[in-house]
Amino acid sequence: MDFEIIIRNAKEEDAQTIANFQLAMALETENLKLNNTILENGVKAVFTDSTKGKYYVAECNGEIIGSLLTTYEWSDWRNSTVLWIQSVYVMPEYRQHGVFKKLYNHIESIWKSDKKYAGIRLYVDKTNQKAINVYNKVGMNGEHYQLFEIM
Repeated sequence: MDFEIIIRNAKEEDAQTIANFQLAMALETENLKLNNTILENGVKAVFTDSTKGKYYVAECNGEIIGSLLTTYEWSDWRNSTVLWIQSVYVMPEYRQHGVFKKLYNHIESIWKSDKKYAGIRLYVDKTNQKAINVYNKVGMNGEHYQLFEIM
């Protein structure tokens, strides 16, 4: 497959596509059916309140083929902000063609060019071996911390 991938800041009119991606991702990776209304409102909230995060999309021939969300964690140890990558999705037919790598490289360039960011983190379901392999390929590792949660 030969195509040009463009990475750009998501716009509010991209919200429905991003929500659709998240519905597909939750079903694919965790066999979880999300509530459409809650999800759509959650995606829209990022566009109305920039402190919640920022979406980025990958486009090919004018079609959005992937997206991710960055959110922010204050690190008192570093006196700076850690960028968290969340809600990663690439359309199945575009996987293994460098789409995530381009999205990641874009986020990495933001981190490297702005001293207010200490680094980049993401979490992944420990059973999602495909994603873990992709994250390892771009140079990330999961060796430092283990995530605990209650939901």
